[in-house]
Amino acid sequence: MRTAIWWIRRDLRLTDNQALTSALAHAEKVIPLFVLDPALLHSRYVGEKRLAFMLGGLRGLDAEIAARGGRLIVRTGAPAQVLAEVSARCDASAVYAERDVSPYAVTRDASVAAALSVPLILTDGVTIRPIGQVRKEDGAPYTVYTPYSRRWRAYPPIVRSDIAPAPREFCPVPELDSEPLPAQPALPKATPFAPGEAEARARLAAFVKGERAPVYTYGEQRNRPDLEGTSGLSPYLRFGMISPRLAALAAYSAIENAPNAAARASADTWLSELIWRDFYYTILHYFPHVRRGAFRREYDAIAWENDESLFAAWCAGQTGYPFIDAAMRQLAALGWMHNRARMAVASFLVKDLLIDWRWGERWFMQLLLDGDPAANNGGWQWSAGVGTDAAPYFRIFNPVAQGQKFDPDGLYVRRWVPELRTVPDKYIHEPWRMARSDQLRAGCIIGRDYPTPIADHAQARARVLAAYNAVKA
Repeated sequence: MRTAIWWIRRDLRLTDNQALTSALAHAEKVIPLFVLDPALLHSRYVGEKRLAFMLGGLRGLDAEIAARGGRLIVRTGAPAQVLAEVSARCDASAVYAERDVSPYAVTRDASVAAALSVPLILTDGVTIRPIGQVRKEDGAPYTVYTPYSRRWRAYPPIVRSDIAPAPREFCPVPELDSEPLPAQPALPKATPFAPGEAEARARLAAFVKGERAPVYTYGEQRNRPDLEGTSGLSPYLRFGMISPRLAALAAYSAIENAPNAAARASADTWLSELIWRDFYYTILHYFPHVRRGAFRREYDAIAWENDESLFAAWCAGQTGYPFIDAAMRQLAALGWMHNRARMAVASFLVKDLLIDWRWGERWFMQLLLDGDPAANNGGWQWSAGVGTDAAPYFRIFNPVAQGQKFDPDGLYVRRWVPELRTVPDKYIHEPWRMARSDQLRAGCIIGRDYPTPIADHAQARARVLAAYNAVKA
């Protein structure tokens, strides 16, 4: 029997797995292999919650493979060494894996290919459209989202026949030893994301099902962290617990079956967010320097102040700005943060505190369940105004106005900043404006029970504009 290795990386699923499908088409026997790579496990970007979520997904995948007669093989070590050893041990004729685009992944895969005596075959599957497919007429990559999106949409929609079904069975692999998956770290009980493909598909179905599905109000509610208006699929897409093509198929179906024009526009907005994900992968593929610095290299010369005490206050959700603090505390508790809140806290760190966006990018990667090198980097560079298709550098979010607009009743703030729960609505986003008597009635003395603002927004705005203008000049 011809044997192939399915090298699992960030594709913890059986349905619409292009690497697995290709391996099954090539060989009668496919060995699922996951390598615990010390270089990633001990990276300064690793996050305990994200690692726990991945391990949970692997346990679920192992159970699904076992139910089909197979077994997940787990090994620890440098991928090149492990793949060479396992492929020789089982006399494999090829190794199949989904292509990834991070600089580390590209270097790792080149090392593995050189170490193997059989082909390493990389398939698509991390994005909806294959990396490199959506390009300008002259073959150059897009660096602005809107024309990229237009070209992306010009390709045929994803249809049901594009989705490869899960295999019905695996061949047993008794000749290979497997290590147990680590029991730690464990996912905190507060985290509302159960790992695994089954949970991902259930979330997708709940998001798009029926005329009153959340996808049909997404356009209105996606910016409201006080509401449950998003799909919550980002951690699952991060580890491939659901195929991005399956998500796109659901978006196209929701657009086609929308009950009215407003619902159709909302579903289309969700598809646009999925296209943004493809776009950021494309940027990282063609411009890998963005993992080290700004896409617009001139902005690497900005004179950041990088005050460590202010950064610590931001990390801890102790800035004195309730909307910012609620978001940072949500991140610490859940390993996830609403996207509108991500933009607000990123703008605050960079523009109000004049701290290098890379400090925030790294902090997010250390805490987020969905921490993704491409999307996280793209989002931070957008907020900092230093990336491709970025928000203009002079666009500076007002941390008070963001709360007033997107958490109008203060529900989000009150959930995550309990010191402010009894503060009147009038002051919930500006508690320092309360008179002393109001503070006493609310049981929240500013400067004692809740911090005074660590930055004056008006002064900070002038300071950061001067810093950016100095570089532009």
